Amino acid sequence: MLQLNNLESTSKKRKRIGRGGDRGGTSCRGHKGQKARSGVSGELKPFFEGGQMSLTRRLPKRGFINSFKKEVLIINLKDLELKFNNDEIVNKKTLLEKNLIKGKRKFLIKILGNGQLNKKLTVKADLFSKSAVEAIQNAGGKVEVTQVEQGD
Repeated sequence: MLQLNNLESTSKKRKRIGRGGDRGGTSCRGHKGQKARSGVSGELKPFFEGGQMSLTRRLPKRGFINSFKKEVLIINLKDLELKFNNDEIVNKKTLLEKNLIKGKRKFLIKILGNGQLNKKLTVKADLFSKSAVEAIQNAGGKVEVTQVEQGD
């Protein structure tokens, strides 16, 4: 029969250090210090400095990083002339494939009018210079501005 004097414990018994056994009085925990106390689980974190103010808080802060800055990658017409054939489509995907741009983060592409373009290309980019638009259209190509997302 279930009574108060014969209930089984629902929690695990606490390990008592240094109370008999063959491990001695400190049970391989060394003498004193934080890691010898109960409640310290395993090792301390590698950046823990014993309670003193951390290095990152002691060093002075310099400068400012704008998290809203838009990265703009520049492509010149001479690069398009070298890497693309007639009647091809130029967009982010094809520029990445031809190694004209590298980037894993969000970025905008701007086409500048440096160089000559004699090929008929369909160019899809975020930004264009006036001279680039004129050169692409004079070569018989198309200029398509991709929508720059709001908030990016």
